[in-house]
Amino acid sequence: MEHDAIVIGGSYAGLSAAIHIARARRFVCIIDAGSPRNRFAHASHGFFGQDGADPYAMIAEAREEVARYPTVRIIASNATDARAVAGGFEVLLSTGEVVTAAKLVLAFGISDLLPDVPGLAERWGRSVLHCPYCHGFEHSGGKLGVLWITPMSVHQAVLIADWGPTTLYLNGNALPEEAARALLDRRGVAIEPAPVRALHGGDGSMSSLLLDDGRTAAIDALFLAPRSRLNSPIADQLGCALDDGPFGKIVRTDAAKLTTVPGVYAAGDIARAPHNASWAAADGVTAGISLHQSLIFEPLAA
Repeated sequence: MEHDAIVIGGSYAGLSAAIHIARARRFVCIIDAGSPRNRFAHASHGFFGQDGADPYAMIAEAREEVARYPTVRIIASNATDARAVAGGFEVLLSTGEVVTAAKLVLAFGISDLLPDVPGLAERWGRSVLHCPYCHGFEHSGGKLGVLWITPMSVHQAVLIADWGPTTLYLNGNALPEEAARALLDRRGVAIEPAPVRALHGGDGSMSSLLLDDGRTAAIDALFLAPRSRLNSPIADQLGCALDDGPFGKIVRTDAAKLTTVPGVYAAGDIARAPHNASWAAADGVTAGISLHQSLIFEPLAA
């Protein structure tokens, strides 16, 4: 095998895994296409020592730090296929190159499946948001909204009311059940049943929602918890078990971040819910250290 480990994905989870493998003086190859999930946000909040930093700058700095280790190789490419071979795994890149390693870390991330509402996608990560812990403080006290995606939207609206006056926009969906409505009422959350036709505002900000009946609703930030998809089919190709998470499929892992396939670890948003950058990095640390220890103890137990 060329490497001790291949890490597919070079964002918070993947780089955190890779640096711990590299610090153990093992050969690690990072494959990354350069499209992190939070690339739409101007700032990452709540990350230890990096509150308010630019996400791309954080990743670039971390990549430079990882690249200083002499056992690290970084390839800017897509991993298109992976399979088990004698002694480990081989990964096919979009360039046609094949790289091999004894172990794998899957950290290729997820993509958000946004509702098809005019004006929504271009505001994603700015005034249309997912995580109140990541971005709620910056909009606190403003007019906040939650767009109904699933019944989990009630939970989100009840939570977000801590940051400011909140309206749950049902977007034409049925009223929540009586118990849910009572909970919303106790938290002071208003309910707007009309479909949302468009989002209005300038340069990534938001000023109002246009409703289907022609009314407008003033708003400063809109939260939603969209469905998601895995960015790569590789976990499925390898035979890793997938579970239904609250937002989409996630890769099943144990406490060591080991998947159901021996030698394959998974970290970050693909292997947990809920998500944020700190959790992704912590998962990567667990996966990297667990992988390194398996390189030592598995041969000793044979």
